[in-house]
Amino acid sequence: MTPLPPAHHPLVLTAHGSADPRSAASAHEVAHTIRMVRRDVDVRVAFCEQNTPNLRDVLSASPRDAVVVPLLLADAYHARVDIPTMIDESGSAARQADVLGEDDRLVHVLRQRLAHAGVSQLDPDVGVLVTAVGSSRPQANARTASVADYLMQNTRWTATIAFATGPHPSLAEAADVLRDRGATRLIVAPWFLAHGRITDRVGNFARANGIAMAEPLGPHRLVAETVLDRFDEAVATRVAA
Repeated sequence: MTPLPPAHHPLVLTAHGSADPRSAASAHEVAHTIRMVRRDVDVRVAFCEQNTPNLRDVLSASPRDAVVVPLLLADAYHARVDIPTMIDESGSAARQADVLGEDDRLVHVLRQRLAHAGVSQLDPDVGVLVTAVGSSRPQANARTASVADYLMQNTRWTATIAFATGPHPSLAEAADVLRDRGATRLIVAPWFLAHGRITDRVGNFARANGIAMAEPLGPHRLVAETVLDRFDEAVATRVAA
């Protein structure tokens, strides 16, 4: 049988889902950007919970050779348990792609968000709180923490990770670390794809402590290109199997 080209494998962009409507809206915006980048790919949006359409329902209505691409940064519970379980429960033969992870392109977008917030890469007084959702999985937290190291490359900043939920360091603890290193101008860099209730809590902390905050990654073209890379890798794996 001749392998199907990527265009014939639906890309099911799968977000966790949130009670905050901004999160679902951002997932649809990312999907729109993907369609603009690759007009031949059938992009479908799905959610694990709280929003519709649910991933099980989307897979039940999709060809069996669909590829589920998690719209997730961390390789944690949702990517390792929730999505595989829902694929199995749907009865689909869909293949799951890797999470977006600490891709260089996404770190570049984060630098852009900081530049848009008025931060110069040449300012040695800047301390960046790279703020993310924590995981119960230490390996996922270690990978997330590496974003701060990547972000500092070719800048004069100091940076460290802060977890808005779960493990330490908290935002307050991370802010103290940066001040101890000599940073006098702190800014929060949200390692999030979209605004939601957690980023609102982070924003409240930042305002209460006189700390600036950049925007999340959002539906940037480089986010779309990273999604498409994960999709292409999964299709290639399926074809080679």
